[in-house]
Amino acid sequence: MIRGRWVRLVEGRGGITAAAMTSAKADDWTWLIEYLQLNVNLSSVQQSFPADDHMKKAISDCRGLRLLKQEPWECLASFILSSTKQIVQIQQIVALLCERFGQPVRSLRAETWFSFPTIERIAALSEAELRCCKMGFRAPYLKGTAEMILRGEVNLESIRTMDVSTARAELMRFPGVGRKVADCVLLFAYGFQQAFPVDVWILKAIKQLYFPRRRPNAKKVLKFTESYFGPNAGYAQQYLFHYMRTRIGRVDRSRNDKN
Repeated sequence: MIRGRWVRLVEGRGGITAAAMTSAKADDWTWLIEYLQLNVNLSSVQQSFPADDHMKKAISDCRGLRLLKQEPWECLASFILSSTKQIVQIQQIVALLCERFGQPVRSLRAETWFSFPTIERIAALSEAELRCCKMGFRAPYLKGTAEMILRGEVNLESIRTMDVSTARAELMRFPGVGRKVADCVLLFAYGFQQAFPVDVWILKAIKQLYFPRRRPNAKKVLKFTESYFGPNAGYAQQYLFHYMRTRIGRVDRSRNDKN
């Protein structure tokens, strides 16, 4: 589901084939091209990364990795719900939220899917109704965020025009939004390439790859990321994140299992 549209992507030898249910013109795929960021020159982005062995390995192992450009409200709400949760749990929470409070959308196979609930819909719900989607303590954060937007306290569209520091501070006004969640939204919804979200995996990656014999605290790691990874630091973060989870993380788990 992308901005209320159902779309199916199928990978083939010649690329990706898309099929969608949309009211837009049949040959207008601008919305999907923007979402998948297909106009980004990936080679130029990768060339802006620091030329160290770790980044080279990450690029090689995660060939073709691109960032998505998501709708700001859905992105913000989803990351608020992600706090201290694993990916599978986040998917379950979002799926329940959509099924119960989103709008039904038909697919090409006559299946019913659901759009992400609007700001107005979330603000009108009670905390108890939101907690039924298994989001726990995050319920008042999500509801409070929707209410702040409706009251005009924060304008999601105006964030696009701000510098990264001001935009980050604006997002951190929302309940449940700290530095990491704000940076995720800046990167995945607004395209601030200098935003470098630091979570558990990235903290582990930076310490293990760049400070193998030292024990830097989170503040020092954050300062390092702000200066080292260049103008496309957010892209570099995703390569390191995926590399750490799917390659190094897998090796570490395998070693632990053997031990």
